[in-house]
Amino acid sequence: MEWFQELLGPAWLPVWTLVKIIVIVLPLLIAVAYLTYAERKIIGYMQIRIGPNRVGFFGFRLVGLGQPIADAVKLMTKEILLPTGANKTLFLVGPILSIAPALAAWAVVPFTDHLVLANVDASLLYIMAITSMGVYGVVVAGWASNSKYALLGALRSAAQIVSYEIAMGFALVGVLMSAQSLNLVEIVQHQGGGFWQWYWLPLFPLFIVYLIAGVAETNRAPFDVAEGESEIVAGFHVDYSGMAFAVFFLAEYANMILVAALTSILFLGGWLSPFPFLPDGFFWLAAKISVVLFLFLWFRATFPRYRYDQIMRLGWKVFIPVTLVWILVVGAFMQTPLGYLFH
Repeated sequence: MEWFQELLGPAWLPVWTLVKIIVIVLPLLIAVAYLTYAERKIIGYMQIRIGPNRVGFFGFRLVGLGQPIADAVKLMTKEILLPTGANKTLFLVGPILSIAPALAAWAVVPFTDHLVLANVDASLLYIMAITSMGVYGVVVAGWASNSKYALLGALRSAAQIVSYEIAMGFALVGVLMSAQSLNLVEIVQHQGGGFWQWYWLPLFPLFIVYLIAGVAETNRAPFDVAEGESEIVAGFHVDYSGMAFAVFFLAEYANMILVAALTSILFLGGWLSPFPFLPDGFFWLAAKISVVLFLFLWFRATFPRYRYDQIMRLGWKVFIPVTLVWILVVGAFMQTPLGYLFH
């Protein structure tokens, strides 16, 4: 390591940072690809179907493990069609605006207490700020397409995202009050001592709200009205094809993994083991993320799509009041001898 530092000189820090970014982003993109495979297999099992089982490697089917690679190659080789009346610059910027925040947020996500790209004090604030930028990609894509269908889909999706971001933000305020820190590493360390010390227990209403709002925030079923096929064909990305469409697809699944990771870190103890006698480590974080992602897929296979007015009513008239009331409860209890229950 020291030899590399001497060789690169002042360029050492940016080069080393770039290497760490690649080490995070590449496995994330592979995880996104195979999350699509897992979704098709798991939902297929729930619906008594087989799911993808043909595409493999080197002549071996391997239960269809080559399917995400085949899908990626197919999308990369398809033509990107630009609508005649579209704003071509914004049309191509839209997908980038969608996926960039989903990837940039991982800069402050800790995998263990030492394994984190940037351990900044205000990492929770950074997450809230950067993830709220994703809505611009949706709006820009819908408007730039110069299509009423795409614009309607963009407006519906943007309104839904903004509505549920408020509930998610209030849920995070409860975590912030309990941990008394904006640093994600410190938030996890405050949950040490076993699964009964994790924040899902004292902040259970906020945990449920955050999880369901995360499903709505990522436009997943049963909140996927942006892609209401019977009404607006495919939502804001109806005019996209090829790799431009694939980037929106990647952004949705990258956001799913991000929400699962944040749920695990903020409410489920992150990399901490459920019992004090077991060692902590990245394995526990990966297991918790996998369980939350399984819930995402389970919801899709189980619940029918809500009407748009039901979705907005749930966000504004149920989730926001619940989070506000529980924040008041947490604040009140913290002023009593029972305040230790929330720390």
